[in-house]
Amino acid sequence: QVQLVESGGGLAQAGGSLRLSCAASGRTVSMGWFRQTPGKEREFVAAVSWSGSNTYYADSMKGRFTISRDNAKNTVYLQMNSLKPEDTAVYYCAAKTKGIVVGTHRLEYDYWGQGTQVTVSS
Repeated sequence: QVQLVESGGGLAQAGGSLRLSCAASGRTVSMGWFRQTPGKEREFVAAVSWSGSNTYYADSMKGRFTISRDNAKNTVYLQMNSLKPEDTAVYYCAAKTKGIVVGTHRLEYDYWGQGTQVTVSS
């Protein structure tokens, strides 16, 4: 059983930055961030391998968002820069506990955090 606790969401202005954190209890392999807005499916944002050496991003986040992890703290981070109003969503941390392939689809993940709201004003 893995528990994930996110923090760091809030309000930012367009062009600003926020940093999300996700503390995990239990063993994880790859970890990812997803986001969801009302009426839409949860979409992939970014993912990182266990070692941290392999990272993956949705096209609209490349160059703006950076995912990283600190295995000593069992924590994954999402640094979000150059935020846009369309980045407004609930952001979820997710953990994959089996397999070596880094997941980029929500169905590949086993555990989810409770979500943290990110609101970007124009």
